[in-house]
Amino acid sequence: MNPFLSKILVDIARKQLKKKQRNTQGKAISTRQIVPLVRKFQVELSHAIKEYIFIIIGVFSAGFGLKGFLLPNQFIDGGATGISLLLEHVTSMELGLLLVLVNIPFLILASKTIGNKFALKSIAAITLLAFVVHFVEYPTITEDKLLIAVFGGFFLGLGIGLSMRGGSVIDGTEVLAIYLGRKLSLTIGDVLLLINIIIFSIGAYVLSIEIALYAILTYLSAAKTVDFVVDGVEEYVGVTIISNKHEELRIMLTEKLRRACTIYAGKGGYGNHGDSYDKDIIYTIVTRLELARLQTEIDKIDRNAFIVMGIVKDLKGGMIKRKPLK
Repeated sequence: MNPFLSKILVDIARKQLKKKQRNTQGKAISTRQIVPLVRKFQVELSHAIKEYIFIIIGVFSAGFGLKGFLLPNQFIDGGATGISLLLEHVTSMELGLLLVLVNIPFLILASKTIGNKFALKSIAAITLLAFVVHFVEYPTITEDKLLIAVFGGFFLGLGIGLSMRGGSVIDGTEVLAIYLGRKLSLTIGDVLLLINIIIFSIGAYVLSIEIALYAILTYLSAAKTVDFVVDGVEEYVGVTIISNKHEELRIMLTEKLRRACTIYAGKGGYGNHGDSYDKDIIYTIVTRLELARLQTEIDKIDRNAFIVMGIVKDLKGGMIKRKPLK
């Protein structure tokens, strides 16, 4: 890391430790105390930079899909973006403003369903998208309706998927689908389908049946692209963690992230000298949207932890559907 940045992190760590040690006057702060705290700051900073790079690229990709393909040809999409495009056709309001207004209820729901940090990052992503749509000029790529539907959906889906990889959303209907999927006996995919059927039906009435049919193609293209980028918002991820710092990881999961976990008594097959050794194996389940946060917290404790992730299509019981991350 840059020496100047490292010095700043060391100074911040020293100040935090001094605040904690106000009651122990005269006790010097050692390097051993500073190093773990600086390492945590470094992990948080590097992950934050990576996540915001995903979000920024995603926003510009979505803006390209909207202004380079859909908007010049009066096409619509599904979700909150589709609602905003429909409202733009029937009102005199700017699309950038509508994107923010339409997503506000979903973001309030996100703060309760997923967490405040996720909601704040989503607010930043959607505000940036509104800015890009309003101020950034993109060339009109084509007037071919099939190409508009397919590639407009592709770039929009790429933007949505990359934003989700960064731990945010630029289309809030995914949050509503997660919430209703927990409350009703429906999968998240079913909820999204029902929402978009309503949007496309209104689009057929307000615009034309032909545009509504192309909009369905746009939605399918976007949905498949999102699946390709993030393996689907409706999926849970089973995470197996093998580390010598298993107790610290367990405390982080249960107390900091408020996630349940299962501990397996395991035995390492190959140690430093070829001998087997005992160790605990941690297994937990998180949503795809929570995965970036979990990886950040694991790296703070053990960068060399062996992590195995697998898609879990659905689950029943436990804490994951009831409690958002802190």
